Amino acid sequence: MNPRRVVIIGGSGFIGSAIANRLSAAGVSVLIPTRRRSRAGHVLLLPTVEVLEVDLHDPAALVGLIAGADAVINTVGILHSRSGSPYGPDFARAHVELPKKIVAACRNAGVRRLIHISALGADAEGPSEYQRSKAAGEAAIRSTGSDLDWTILRPSVVFGRGDSFLNMFASLARTVPVLPLAGAKARFQPVYVEDVAEVVWRCLTEPESAGQIYELAGPTAYSLRELVEYVSALVGRPRPVIPLPESLAMVQARPMELAPNPLMSRDNVRSMRVDNVASGAPLPFGLQPTALEAVVPAWLGEDSGRARYYPFRRQARRH
Repeated sequence: MNPRRVVIIGGSGFIGSAIANRLSAAGVSVLIPTRRRSRAGHVLLLPTVEVLEVDLHDPAALVGLIAGADAVINTVGILHSRSGSPYGPDFARAHVELPKKIVAACRNAGVRRLIHISALGADAEGPSEYQRSKAAGEAAIRSTGSDLDWTILRPSVVFGRGDSFLNMFASLARTVPVLPLAGAKARFQPVYVEDVAEVVWRCLTEPESAGQIYELAGPTAYSLRELVEYVSALVGRPRPVIPLPESLAMVQARPMELAPNPLMSRDNVRSMRVDNVASGAPLPFGLQPTALEAVVPAWLGEDSGRARYYPFRRQARRH
């Protein structure tokens, strides 16, 4: 398949923007729906990208959006929700109801190719509402059978310039003298956002990816404590890490849930009961994952001399 026109739902977000950049570099026409066009200025700069204000939960609007597209990519995901059983209403809306609406819109618009970004650890019986809602979203995609040529991608935690994971710990290290840490022993296998974007491109161009579920991870698994210690040292603020037992982590997380943009929730703590690592090869298609240590020093601590050269190295790799 040589896609000419692709719709990226969630295309103005962290992962979606990287995918839009990869497709634009390949000359693909990209359409990105958003609730507020003003928040998508960074992707509007890409030469083949168009941004439209659309209510994605309006079935008619969604069909009109994707009509004529060669493929749809869904990158929508949230980390926090009001609580519920088996998952809260915000998780239900973003992770379950929206995929169902996308599937229906693809059928009605005659678009067969769908790539869905889920999460490593998605599990209908998982300990967290996040994991259970992600599994329900996957089930909605798989239930289409042969009606759609779907691919599901399950990334571990995704890192890159502007991420909300490593940058959060860097900010904390610059601010507080000690880092009390929930889930300090939990293991993650962080995957570079540009590797995720490359896998999406391969899925669009290689037909054998249809009907497949791929895990996406980096080359190395780390404990959360190791990642936090690495980041704090990298920004020149090495901090003592104090591991918290889950009971204290829950106490810590409860008031944090009330913030407009929570750093942590009790559901996040539950997610960390399960290691977030790949069960096999870190990336499909024989791709070699990018080591965290190879790229993160270039942007954590923007005042570093090394960071100033990062955009030039990135540009050079594309020629």
